[in-house]
Amino acid sequence: MTMECPTPRHEDELVLLGHGAGGRLTEELLDAVVLPALEGQNGPLEDAALLPGHPDLVVSTDSFVVSPLFFPGGDIGSLAVHGTINDLAMRGAWPLALSVALIVEEGLPLSELRSVLASLGKSARNAEVPVITGDTKVVGRGAVDKVFINTTGIGQRRSMLHPSAALARPGDAILLSGPIGLHGTTVLSTREGLGFESEIASDSRPLHRLVRALAPLGEHIHTLRDPTRGGLAASLNEIARDSSVAVEIDEIALPVPDAVASACDLLGLDPLIVANEGCLIAFVSPSTADEALATMRTLPEGRGAVRIGEVLPQGPSGRVTLRTLVGARRVVDMPLGEQLPRIC
Repeated sequence: MTMECPTPRHEDELVLLGHGAGGRLTEELLDAVVLPALEGQNGPLEDAALLPGHPDLVVSTDSFVVSPLFFPGGDIGSLAVHGTINDLAMRGAWPLALSVALIVEEGLPLSELRSVLASLGKSARNAEVPVITGDTKVVGRGAVDKVFINTTGIGQRRSMLHPSAALARPGDAILLSGPIGLHGTTVLSTREGLGFESEIASDSRPLHRLVRALAPLGEHIHTLRDPTRGGLAASLNEIARDSSVAVEIDEIALPVPDAVASACDLLGLDPLIVANEGCLIAFVSPSTADEALATMRTLPEGRGAVRIGEVLPQGPSGRVTLRTLVGARRVVDMPLGEQLPRIC
């Protein structure tokens, strides 16, 4: 009689919330399911893609399912505009136009839908980016949670600023435009009624003007990324992997607001993995770091910019480490999945 060692069976594999969280589970879903079906390209998966045949045009698409719809510092409408604009900006593109598609649950009060759309329209006008097309679908009760928004943005690159997740280089300075953890902890606190929402607000805002200010530095700006899902940890790991470099950041330099630190301590969260919606990471030539930092600080969205680390001249490719407050070093892993679902 032949004995066989049982092996795991996968017929009952299911999609998990963590598959949409921007961490390792998302990577597995893309690699195993999404990209093979679409004959996806090799190379880094950027925040936005160059339009084939038109290298000066950039396109990005995103969906927003945040719960609750309204939170201190923003709502799903403004978040949809800001998030799409920022993805274009991370490729060095100025946003030209947006499309907006709504999936609305039957029974949603029209007053809530009006508020969401008023905020979306105001945010687009303030950013000087027109909404030129869209779509609306209504589904049965329970098929979605109130309203989901899908957006697509088109942008144009008009300078020598051509950042990519694959262009970080040894010696680069790593700059962060503002404090981390505000968006994720605000949304979670509002959703769960934890009380921190009286002390903090989401950092949701457009970053295209900040990127435009950096444009004169051109080729010295190697990589830009907005650390949304998966937070700073996920973004740094993606850049380290795609650029095949070793990254090190300094814990003492990280701008973590006191209220964020308190919320993370209470909930057992690491601020490095909490989502942000209004700050960016820039990998820049060391000779240009001071000028880039000074430039960022001239604008409201970059007033709190700091230098948080560097790309090591040598080290394990794809690894991110943190110099702790006591001088030790620890590895910052890619998050498995988002501990805070429905954040964006």
